[in-house]
Amino acid sequence: MTSPQIGGPNTGPWWVPASRNGKANFITRANAILLAFVAGLVGAIFGASSSGSLFGQSINLSRVTNSVERAPGSVADLAQRVIPSVVSIEASSKDGGSTGTGFVIESNGYILTNNHVIAEAATNNGDIDVTLNNGQKYVAKIIGRDASYDLAVIKIATTGLTALQLGDSDKVAVGDSVIAIGSPLGLSGTVTLGIISAKDRAVTAGETGSDNSFINALQTDAAINPGNSGGPLIDSTGAVIGVNSAIATLGSSFGSQSGSIGLGFAIPINQARKTADQLIKNGKATYPVLGVSIDMKFEGDGARIAANDKAILPGGPAAKAGLKAGDLITKFDGRTINTSEELIVAIRSKSVGDKVQLTYIRNDVTATTTVTLTAGK
Repeated sequence: MTSPQIGGPNTGPWWVPASRNGKANFITRANAILLAFVAGLVGAIFGASSSGSLFGQSINLSRVTNSVERAPGSVADLAQRVIPSVVSIEASSKDGGSTGTGFVIESNGYILTNNHVIAEAATNNGDIDVTLNNGQKYVAKIIGRDASYDLAVIKIATTGLTALQLGDSDKVAVGDSVIAIGSPLGLSGTVTLGIISAKDRAVTAGETGSDNSFINALQTDAAINPGNSGGPLIDSTGAVIGVNSAIATLGSSFGSQSGSIGLGFAIPINQARKTADQLIKNGKATYPVLGVSIDMKFEGDGARIAANDKAILPGGPAAKAGLKAGDLITKFDGRTINTSEELIVAIRSKSVGDKVQLTYIRNDVTATTTVTLTAGK
């Protein structure tokens, strides 16, 4: 079928269908009057029917109101329960600022978040502003913070808040459904859904060696973006199982994407709970140490103790267990160690005083020993 042409053989306007002989078929005046009468009658009938009566007969049009039922435990139900206890944090100082998330852990104003969210304000005597989900704003004070675990506790001057229930991250299984709640890019109350993708991921965060955080992380594909840091990762019961802390990003060869690519990491809540308790009670946290210096440049499998005279702390756990400089640690408490970071993360996941079995290689001979972890300074 060809398109109509201007000035072509069809002399009628393009919106009038042409007859087979090229001329338009027009309607006579009498037929037009008759069609107008019929159209008016049909319109009157349908108008009457829509008003509820037709030829004296009443017609009732049924109207159905659908109510949406959100079952207990649904994503919507969990979000409604948890969001009021999640806060937005804005930390500022003379050198800049950062934004993040936190959540209530005690009803009298104690809030857990990441250290990196408030670190700059803490070191530069800046301000930390907290906004509740209902819009109320408070100035927070720092109770304690720990760069090793990337955790901090802050407090606002109010009471009657609803503290979130803390779960058991040791019972989390790969494939469990999880929900992340926070303020990515300042968008408070944002809810994302995913699963636990992996456990015991060795994640190192921080910009300098002294501020590096070693996280024995829960990995999730729930969308986590800048600003989600410090927010809760909850399970299907609404209990917090992790503190959202880090994301993996694509390198410069992939366009420097800095948003979520489905690789988010959270600090297990069992670790976060211990650290938060210490920060509230003492203002600082302790962490277990093995008493060795690790060769961070070693690229083989395992974690190698540095080959120098100061590699073993005199009187420390490693020294008491018979470890020596140059030993290659391959297992820690049954967990295979592939890198130096994995050993540090495995140690940090334990508690001071824990006894663990350690496997190492010395002069091509494999041996095992038991170490009792002590508190680091």
